[in-house]
Amino acid sequence: MTDQAAPGTPVLRFSKMHGAGNDFVVIDLRNGTPPPDSALASQLADRHFGVGCDQILTIEKPRSAGAVASYRIWNSDGSTSQQCGNGARCVAAWLVRDGVAQGNRFRVDSPLATHDVERLPGDRYAIAMGVPEFDPAKIPLAGFASGQDGYEIALDGKAISFGAASMGNPHAVIEVQDIDAAPIATLGPALQSSAAFPQSANIGFAQVVARDRLRLRVFERGVGETLACGSGACAAAAVLMRRGKLDRAATVSLPGGDLQISWPDDAAEVIMSGPAAFVFEGEWKQ
Repeated sequence: MTDQAAPGTPVLRFSKMHGAGNDFVVIDLRNGTPPPDSALASQLADRHFGVGCDQILTIEKPRSAGAVASYRIWNSDGSTSQQCGNGARCVAAWLVRDGVAQGNRFRVDSPLATHDVERLPGDRYAIAMGVPEFDPAKIPLAGFASGQDGYEIALDGKAISFGAASMGNPHAVIEVQDIDAAPIATLGPALQSSAAFPQSANIGFAQVVARDRLRLRVFERGVGETLACGSGACAAAAVLMRRGKLDRAATVSLPGGDLQISWPDDAAEVIMSGPAAFVFEGEWKQ
C-alpha cells in the first residue's frame, strides 16, 4: 500500500541531484511555494530522517533582465550561502531539462551575481564564477591590513599557514604534501571558528600533483567535509596559480570527481567546468 498524504497536507516536490558527489535537494519555487526556513532546510538535509544532501537549492524567477532564473542556497545546518559552484551546474542542468534554458548558452542569477553558463557535451556545464577577491577586508579575513600570498596565525599553540580568497564566499587554502594524511576533521573546524574568519570559511586542503593537476578536500562551512566543492576548487586553484605552482588551466581532483578550472589572468573570471547529474524525484510531505 502506498502512503497517501492527508487532504490538505502540503507536499513539496523536489529533485535530488549531485555535481561530482556534492549533493543537493532542488525545489521549484516559481509557482509561489514559500522558501524553506532554516528548520525545514536542516530537516530535508538530514541523511537519516530527511532526504539527505549537502545543500538545498531553490529555483526562483530571474532577478536580472538577461537571466532565465535565479536560485538560492541553504546549507545542511539551515544557514544560507552566497555561492555554490557545483550547485550552479545542477541548477543549470535542471533549467535545461525544464525547458526554460534554451540553447547552449544562458545566464542564471545566484544570490551573489549573474553567471554565464555554457552547456557542454556529456551532461557537463561550464560556469563563469566571477573574479576572485584577495583583499582581506572583502574575504573577510581579520587581522591583516593588505592582501598577501600567504598568511600565518597561531591556532591552539601551532602556527598555521594558508592562502585566502573569496569567490563570493570565504575560503582558506592550506597546501599539504599528502592530502590523505591532512588533519581535515580537526584543523578544518578549528580554522573555521577562529577569529581570523569572522564569517567562518570553507577550508580547503590542497596537494599539487603536477602543474596541471591539484588534489583537493574541503571542509565546508555549515556542512562539514563534502565530496566536492566547486567554489573551493576555484579558490584553491586561484591561490596556487597566483603562487606560480599551478598552470592557468588545471584539473582539480576531489573525492567525488574532477572539475576543470580555467583562470586566464588575474583580472578574468574563473571558469569552472564539471558534471551535473539527476538522482531521483520525490515528494516531501510536510
